Amino acid sequence: MKDIQVKNSVKIRRIELGHLTQGDLAKLVGVTRQTMNLIEAQKYNPTIKVCLLIAAALETSIETLFWMEDEA
Repeated sequence: MKDIQVKNSVKIRRIELGHLTQGDLAKLVGVTRQTMNLIEAQKYNPTIKVCLLIAAALETSIETLFWMEDEA
């Protein structure tokens, strides 16, 4: 099985919206601010449920926020 990394643009989208802090987004999703920090830093891969909740909170699709990349 290939080594595949999950990448995300959560931080970029959150900043584009301009009204949500990490803590605000974490509260909407139901995780801690520390967990949101790890997700944005791409050091933690959230469950599909959390991914869907993040996408809903950021008013976009899950495909826009999360994608897979082959590790070269």
